[in-house]
Amino acid sequence: MSQQELTNKEQPAKELEIAEHSDTISNGKGKKQGESEIKASSQIVTAESVQAEEVPTIPLGSLQTLSTLQPEVSVHSVEASEAVSTPTPLVAQPAEYRRSVSEWSRIWWEGMRPRYLILSAMPFLLGSVLALVHILSLRGPLGLGQWHPQRFLVGLLAVVLLQLGANLINDYYDYLRGIDTSNTLGPGKLIQQGLIKPTHVLAFGLVLLAGGSLLGLLLALAAGWPLLLFGLLGLLAAYFYSATRRALSSLMLGLPVAFCVYGPLITVGAYYLQQAQLSGQVLLYSLMPGLLATAFVHVNDMRDVEDDAQAGKRTLANTLGLGLNRVLFLALLGGAYLVLLIIGLPHNAPHLALIALWTLPTLVVVVSGIVRTDLASGLHLVLRETLKLEAWFIALLVVGLLLSAILPILPQVPSLALP
Repeated sequence: MSQQELTNKEQPAKELEIAEHSDTISNGKGKKQGESEIKASSQIVTAESVQAEEVPTIPLGSLQTLSTLQPEVSVHSVEASEAVSTPTPLVAQPAEYRRSVSEWSRIWWEGMRPRYLILSAMPFLLGSVLALVHILSLRGPLGLGQWHPQRFLVGLLAVVLLQLGANLINDYYDYLRGIDTSNTLGPGKLIQQGLIKPTHVLAFGLVLLAGGSLLGLLLALAAGWPLLLFGLLGLLAAYFYSATRRALSSLMLGLPVAFCVYGPLITVGAYYLQQAQLSGQVLLYSLMPGLLATAFVHVNDMRDVEDDAQAGKRTLANTLGLGLNRVLFLALLGGAYLVLLIIGLPHNAPHLALIALWTLPTLVVVVSGIVRTDLASGLHLVLRETLKLEAWFIALLVVGLLLSAILPILPQVPSLALP
């Protein structure tokens, strides 16, 4: 028996035969055997179950026929019709890039968190205006000469320098302790982004603190030694709020320190700078910026609760649960509005101070935000709205106080203008 016959007998029954018949191609002679039998299996076979002789093959003649049907491929030369130039790279290599003075200034300025200057500038403005209101209520328009605009400007500059220096020192010590390294929502980050060397950040922060302290010393020589005490307390709070491993902000003292500094300390200090005396009424007014600033610091801690916990920084936010954090935040905001009502509602009170209630729509946004979100991104939006709320609240309060002092003395102005 031939090899071909053995192959046909052993082939499985499941194989499908496909025969291709060709017509007679020459001289009218009978049919020539021109059939090419291509046998393909309907199933996938494995090498273990099939012998080499059983694998179907395609006759060589069929492959030659198929190759004659393929179109000829011709290769043509492709030449550029116009000159090609390499474009200027969008990003220059670090070795070739040099920042200008304006770029460095912008980097430093953004790293010092200028938006947060509202926390210190607004209570200083409130204390200064309270001193002006007191002068106008006692002596009328003639008392304007006893208000010192130069002290106001120098004092405001001193407060701003102290806060900017505190922000840079905070960045330095946060870097040392691994705080906010993965927080993309936090401001500053001059060191974390590799923009400025850590020692340069610390050095410039200390320079700003020294500049603010020097201005405060000059003001204390002009207004009296109690102002020196206010300045010394502010300087210590600015440095030790985040400096050293036993920083005040890491010992759950951040909120009390923020309340004292951004409330009574700056407000009463600004009032004393103009009047050289203390006042219990000014202390009551100072509670409002203090409570609002504390609410801002607390929601900032709520946003950073995970990063602070990983770095070992203890705050009230990562000690209390989310529910108690919300209650504390709402209590701080409500306390500021309660103090406003206590000041503006009595019979002989400056009722125009209640203009600050125009911030109630912003308050609704803040309250709804803190109640509805527990994500860091959502809390960051609440933080921004809280800062906006404090800015408008104190600004409108100042306007109301000025109107309350100016309107009663307006009839005296024409008589003073006459010879």
